[in-house]
Amino acid sequence: MENKTDLQLLEKLGEVKDRFFNEIGKTIIGQKDVLDHILIALLCKGHTLIVGVPGLAKTLMIKSMADLLDLTFSRIQFTPDLMPSDITGTEIIEEEHGSGKRAFRFFKGPVFGNIILADEINRTPPKTQAALLEAMQEHKVTVAGNTYDLEEPFFVLATQNPIEQEGTYPLPEAQLDRFMFNILIDYPSRREEVSIVQTTTAVTNTQLEKVISRDEILEFQNLVLRVPVANNVIEFAVDLVASTRPSGNSPDFINEWIDWGAGPRASQYLILGAKTRAILDGRPTADIDDVKSLTLPVLRHRVLPNFNAEAEGVSVDDILNRLLG
Repeated sequence: MENKTDLQLLEKLGEVKDRFFNEIGKTIIGQKDVLDHILIALLCKGHTLIVGVPGLAKTLMIKSMADLLDLTFSRIQFTPDLMPSDITGTEIIEEEHGSGKRAFRFFKGPVFGNIILADEINRTPPKTQAALLEAMQEHKVTVAGNTYDLEEPFFVLATQNPIEQEGTYPLPEAQLDRFMFNILIDYPSRREEVSIVQTTTAVTNTQLEKVISRDEILEFQNLVLRVPVANNVIEFAVDLVASTRPSGNSPDFINEWIDWGAGPRASQYLILGAKTRAILDGRPTADIDDVKSLTLPVLRHRVLPNFNAEAEGVSVDDILNRLLG
């Protein structure tokens, strides 16, 4: 990264990151790793799946983030009766005043925003989940044969509740693969929980200030693509992903516990994420440690454990940690 403008952008990104964490700290206590990963995904043009039990401020976190960014925000509450048109929009016959002619007019759905919160995405049937697929992958929506472009940046943050599996529809592998990260939110520490209770049970008037504009986000997203990466870092990411696939070259425990490994999209996201993590730290290039630090959120939803792993009580994270070790 020798370009003077790129180095200036790198410096500017550091300042934006500091302001971002200072502002979001007014409403969100702790969860720095989760916020780090969400910021990385945004700058990589990736989407994020956030998994956690109720009451861990998943929705508040995403809403606060949208308040800090100068972007439009839409929230879709997924329910069993939600229809695809409730997400993408629908065509309605309208009568023109004066002429009396009737014509179809397209009314945009909530997917036409910059940040989309797909709340409890596994509560809706596959047909409706699939309405998000094209939007997430192509950044376009097709309704009644017409294609509409979505405004950039376009960023989907979906939440999922790991308990109460009754009445839910697990996301198919093709849908899961559209997400760059699968982030697990854990309970806060005792100290953090005390702070949460103190701040949420008293009178507060917290106003979050915008810290980054839409044009700056697009500028930083393009900067990520220009960050150089050494061949050995790319080879490490590719070999790591390949080793999750059961084969003669994989470790014995992978063949024993894994039915299906990660595809090439995982390698791409590991490198994009590593580049973004580096520049957010103020470093001009990514290294192997950056790849390692993102292995769990990038791979945990792309690796399918088999019955042996389940019977032995071995989780996906256990397998991936062993692979890194």
